[in-house]
Amino acid sequence: MRYQPLSAQFYARNRRNVVGEMEPESLAVLVSHDEYPRCGDTTHPFRQNSNLLYLCGIDQEDTFLTLSPWHPNPDYREILFIKNPSPEKIIWFGHRFSKEQASEISGIKTVMFAEEFEGVLNDLMTHARHVYLHIPEDPRMKPDFPTREIRFAKQLRNDYPLHDYRRLAPILYPLRATKSPEELETLRKACQITRSMFERALTVVEPGRYEYEVEAEMTCELLRQGATTHSFAPIVASGADTCILHYIKNDKVMQDGDLLLMDFGAEYANYAGDCSRTVPVNGKFTPRQRQVYEAVLSIYKETIPKFKPGMTIHKINDFVFKRMDEELIKLGLYTERDVALQDPAKPCFKRYYMHNTSHFIGLDVHDVGQRDWVFQPGHVLSCEPGIYIAEEGIGVRIETDVVVAENPIDLFAGTPVEVEEIESAMRRNV
Repeated sequence: MRYQPLSAQFYARNRRNVVGEMEPESLAVLVSHDEYPRCGDTTHPFRQNSNLLYLCGIDQEDTFLTLSPWHPNPDYREILFIKNPSPEKIIWFGHRFSKEQASEISGIKTVMFAEEFEGVLNDLMTHARHVYLHIPEDPRMKPDFPTREIRFAKQLRNDYPLHDYRRLAPILYPLRATKSPEELETLRKACQITRSMFERALTVVEPGRYEYEVEAEMTCELLRQGATTHSFAPIVASGADTCILHYIKNDKVMQDGDLLLMDFGAEYANYAGDCSRTVPVNGKFTPRQRQVYEAVLSIYKETIPKFKPGMTIHKINDFVFKRMDEELIKLGLYTERDVALQDPAKPCFKRYYMHNTSHFIGLDVHDVGQRDWVFQPGHVLSCEPGIYIAEEGIGVRIETDVVVAENPIDLFAGTPVEVEEIESAMRRNV
């Protein structure tokens, strides 16, 4: 494996925490994600269901987990179902977990093969009154296709219509949001690799090179250090495209005098790093670029200490929006009078700062957690202010990942961010 799974004790503790929130006489069932076909017998790279992974650590397709703590048979109270590692499968696809290996990783004693799932499920349903299932819950996203979780929930309700079905998300999501010391260490590793990606990327940032050459160096570095993949499609945007928030074509030649905005992260042990840096393609900020950059940097540095217990993303945004008005006025983009006369539904700053400042980070780069959730110690969130002046072709975003604490922890502390640090780092790479 590219990485060591977290400890079996970690996964066992997570399952105990979930069971502790379930109603008596309940059953919880979690299923792995789909393998998505690409062509012929080829699939896209598999990415495990983060909720299933959080409870058992099995990063493999065709996996099922059942939690039935009130079942009369102790062997059926936790069951892990895995793909049968038949000789034929191994010839085609290589290593698959044995029952013994799956048990060692997950801490679950009863491990069966996936083809046994349907028969055992009937027994578990017979002994359960309530059934907890998970389907994706995010107010910003609704899948426009039926995921495996959605299909499974529909089929189960069709086959067993008289049970009481309940949402697992309200139990799982708050637990996932608060990171254990073991998770924080894994996130630090993801961020350390992400920092190395940035440092290596700077070696090919110069006029006349392509954006995708920068992406290639990032990819090489993350794989070299044992990360699985990018935690999201990297943004490597130069010139006017620094003002495109989710630009991922990465196919232009970088021009002398332009800025390069990079938003990138490594996924290590399924945990996500997320960082943004903006640099001058030729190694030296112009006076105007520096002015805009330092406006973003001042907000960035003032916002990181705000990630304390008791805050919310809404409160973080309120602070940043106010500071944006102050900085954008100093940049000459509008006036105090414009602010006084603005339509509250269309504030002036939104023309130059269109996104929010923060999101939760963990097993997914946009992890579970909502904007009104009160920050707790161990929550991890991004801090990413930016200014985008399309008419000038100047876009600047600076981002780090922060652990909520009385003294918030910047997981990218030491990564070049000051103007002088960036220009110096780029001179060393000439």
